[in-house]
Amino acid sequence: MLKNDILIEVEHVKKTYKLFDRPQDRIKEALNPFHKRYSKDFMALDDISFSVKRGECVGILGKNGAGKSTILKILTGVLTQTSGKVKVNGKVSALLELGGSFNPEMTGIENIYLNGTLMGLTKKEIDDKVNDIIEFADIGSFIYQPVKMYSSGMFARLAFAVSINVEPDILIIDEALSVGDIAFQYKCFQKMMELKEKGIALILVSHSTQQILQNCDRALLLNSGKLIKDSKNVINVINDYEKILRGISLKEDKILKTKNLGENLSDEWLNDYDISPKKELSENRMGSYRAIIRDVHVNDSVCDISTNTIVYSGNKAYLHFKIYAKEDIDNVILGVSLRNKEGVDLWVQNNLLSNSVINLKKGVNFITYEFRMNLVPNQYLLCPGLVVIKDGKREELDHRWPVKIIDVVAHGECGGIMYSPIKVIF
Repeated sequence: MLKNDILIEVEHVKKTYKLFDRPQDRIKEALNPFHKRYSKDFMALDDISFSVKRGECVGILGKNGAGKSTILKILTGVLTQTSGKVKVNGKVSALLELGGSFNPEMTGIENIYLNGTLMGLTKKEIDDKVNDIIEFADIGSFIYQPVKMYSSGMFARLAFAVSINVEPDILIIDEALSVGDIAFQYKCFQKMMELKEKGIALILVSHSTQQILQNCDRALLLNSGKLIKDSKNVINVINDYEKILRGISLKEDKILKTKNLGENLSDEWLNDYDISPKKELSENRMGSYRAIIRDVHVNDSVCDISTNTIVYSGNKAYLHFKIYAKEDIDNVILGVSLRNKEGVDLWVQNNLLSNSVINLKKGVNFITYEFRMNLVPNQYLLCPGLVVIKDGKREELDHRWPVKIIDVVAHGECGGIMYSPIKVIF
């Protein structure tokens, strides 16, 4: 039996698929009297173990093919694991494929009753909830029309409204909230947090690291069917996920950090070719390091460059990059973002978005970005990255986050995140 506060427990779960080169090989293997194999095994999940507690919101990250959807389908009973144990304590409501269980010929109302029945509710229980579902979906008179007439946004509204209003013990959402307008997405997340406060467990799968960061207490990272990280330090899990997306293994990255690229090189500037992350900022750093962001200075029209980290809200601001390159590298992308202390990107830009070309020459390069500081007074984390894309392949030259803390100040106060004082006109 599971403890009362643990709603899901996954123990050493494996899921293996048989892959056949040709459709007829499946029949040959099934009928072969000598049990000759015509298939190859594909391990979609390899020894996965984790648990989810009541009231916990767990995010799952991983590239396409990492095993995210497979584990969700096992949790919801759509698939059965090859080996291992899965224990679920409570009613599960899942949004794996929007409208996947809808009958396109039936109306929205009829599909509410159909889906409610599939979730194990009685007609009376659905009767008690149908008005809440209709109100949350907010699709007007379309609720009485066949769902084959619905847009993807209407599907999202109705599917989410049904799933979230059946009062589940566990709510599983797989990329469902990428559909729909911002007002609907906001309402969905508010409802999710309301359910979490009531003790409902949430599992959220999304390629949006911002959604995971802002809503999850814990994050799991899957890669090639293996669970490689399970941590309450969500930002660290996201950092490792970003490394995997860029094709840099975690093991390789640690080796690169310790290499002395300046050794046995005669150019004087190479003696300053420092690729070590800043320990005082708990900086993450990765790349091939053919070129590096050696330093970034910040100033505005009021603050002297020697101040280095202070900028006034509303002023023009300048980022002065010192970049070292071991060779000539054309068409590089120099990106930069400002993040809050929770790790959420508030401002992101690069030269590609500004239709500007940057070609690096071997040696020391200086590049300046000018922009308007429209963030409210606070401390922000500066995160730059240097990338080159050639023949469709992306090479991360040097990605640093965070490299510096920026203090934004102002003469007055304002709320929110954007600094834009009003002018009253009578």
